[in-house]
Amino acid sequence: MSRDRRTRENERLSPSNLQASFRGRVIGPQDDDYDEARAVFAGGIDRHPAVIIRVADDGDVARAIALARDTGLELAVRSGGHSGAGHSVSEGGIVIDLAAMQRLEIDPESHTAWAQTGLTSARYAASASDFGLATGFGDTGSVGIGGLTLGGGVGFLVRKFGLTIDDVLAAEIVTADGELLRVDEEHHPDLFWALRGGGGNFGVATRFCYRLHELDTAFGGMLILPATPEVIREFVVVAGAAPEELSTIANIMPAPPMPFLPEDMVGQIVLIGSMFYAGGIEEGDRAVAPFRALATPLADAVRPMRYPEIMEAPEPGYHPMAASHSFFTDAVDIQAAETIVAQLQSSSAMMAVTQLRVLGGAMARVPVDATAFAHRRRRILANVAALYQHPEEAALHTAWASDLAAALRRGEPGVYVNFVNDEGEARVHEAYPGPTWERLAAIKASYDPANLFHLNQNIPPAETEGERVAGRAGAAR
Repeated sequence: MSRDRRTRENERLSPSNLQASFRGRVIGPQDDDYDEARAVFAGGIDRHPAVIIRVADDGDVARAIALARDTGLELAVRSGGHSGAGHSVSEGGIVIDLAAMQRLEIDPESHTAWAQTGLTSARYAASASDFGLATGFGDTGSVGIGGLTLGGGVGFLVRKFGLTIDDVLAAEIVTADGELLRVDEEHHPDLFWALRGGGGNFGVATRFCYRLHELDTAFGGMLILPATPEVIREFVVVAGAAPEELSTIANIMPAPPMPFLPEDMVGQIVLIGSMFYAGGIEEGDRAVAPFRALATPLADAVRPMRYPEIMEAPEPGYHPMAASHSFFTDAVDIQAAETIVAQLQSSSAMMAVTQLRVLGGAMARVPVDATAFAHRRRRILANVAALYQHPEEAALHTAWASDLAAALRRGEPGVYVNFVNDEGEARVHEAYPGPTWERLAAIKASYDPANLFHLNQNIPPAETEGERVAGRAGAAR
């Protein structure tokens, strides 16, 4: 690029010049809050976009897409900034930041809600709870509903109501050509299928229409047990046999300092069970009883609560560096449980954890090909992670996490796309196996043939027959 052209491009991308074209705020490197605006949840990601456009409406989104298309700059889309791979920010590119788009319209009569994708799970859940209603999201309140929903949505209501995408009734999306589409089962059904689990490959989702469920009373909280191999194995068995109203997340890890734990337990391997029963308090207490009977609890904070209370709220400014490896598995036998304990004890990370989420219930009753989420029949979603302080430690802890994951996997490879980091194309194929990948690639070719939306767990557009013929002809020359 010539110096004059580069100067013109720089002037065009100047926030002061761009601001007149956008209703929302345009943020550049010279702004005092630029560093805050470009920061994402995951630590160790330090990217400097040319411009951040905090869009105000669909028109702003379309104009930002056009800017990326015209300049050739990489486009990132940010809802809550929780992408483990750092896809919410681009080095030298353009960021569409949806944080200002937080309108929520709840209709308690029809049990539906239209929600803009700049909302966090916590804000949506709190507003719905005021009506005694809920849509299932994840387990962390600061996560944006946009990215979470596009990937599937696995949380504390997964066994009772299914994945988040199972409650998506419609969506509004701005595509690569800047067109705003309303999609549902009758309008653009192929795109509607792809949006439910296919990630951010097809455009910028700006609103979702969700189904709401009645959920006024609930019972949940934290139950800490000693993490012997037998307790770990039986926890998984009991969780699988529990009523569908009960969803659990077991974090097996060295006990951190906690005011209610004896000092001699700090550093010992424990099982921190997060429990949530979507129903009556007495029924919830009975459902949790078999877990309490596995061993004498070290702490028991399971109590009556409302759904928003179960979501974690990370401290402001918390940006952990973590090596992690997620996968689906079909069992946790005694050998796997023994391996978990041994490998957690051997880790040199500042914190190491194995997380187990027992699935099933409503999620598993949806046909496998009904959405782009292809793992309906898997029994357990697992995640192995090691938190560290210094970037030079990354390779050591990544190898530890990968080795432990390989030792624990039972059944076919598979991974939940929202838990994939920057791990290469093979891992994205694990998220979308076989015909799911082929169908998504064909839809990608229809709606984003140039792969403008590639800063994600990317599904490249399928080649057309003409491209395949041209490729064969070129190879023959």
